[in-house]
Amino acid sequence: MGYYFKKEPLYEQALDHFDYHLIALYDQNKYNELMHTEGLIKNHLKMQAIITNAKAFLDIQKQYGSFDYFIWSYVHHKPVLHHYQSSQDIPAFDELSTQISKDLKKHGFRFVGPTIIYSYLQAIGIYNDHEINCDFYDHEINCDFY
Repeated sequence: MGYYFKKEPLYEQALDHFDYHLIALYDQNKYNELMHTEGLIKNHLKMQAIITNAKAFLDIQKQYGSFDYFIWSYVHHKPVLHHYQSSQDIPAFDELSTQISKDLKKHGFRFVGPTIIYSYLQAIGIYNDHEINCDFYDHEINCDFY
């Protein structure tokens, strides 16, 4: 089991079950409590970014109707099917993840670099980076965007 997954229950409890509505309301007292909670990150900037990003997430929801609509609008609400022969062909980031990273930072997000965003795009299904001979490679996806 990966490091993060071992810590997930601790973070879930400390961060109110990842309820971004509540996280966005955290004040200095809650921040101090988190910084003194055994097992959580001690990087002040990263801990503050959790709170800042929750606020920015809510702002995007308000502005665009939903974060889902916002993020999928970059690909015209259609998944992108890449044509990679092997996992070594998959980049760490690309032009789109770089653009989204820049835009998220303009919206107030922190610690959202192009590599993190590329992984996020894979995780939420915007990017299908399965190898062409993989069972999960979807030959039916219309990938006019990329």
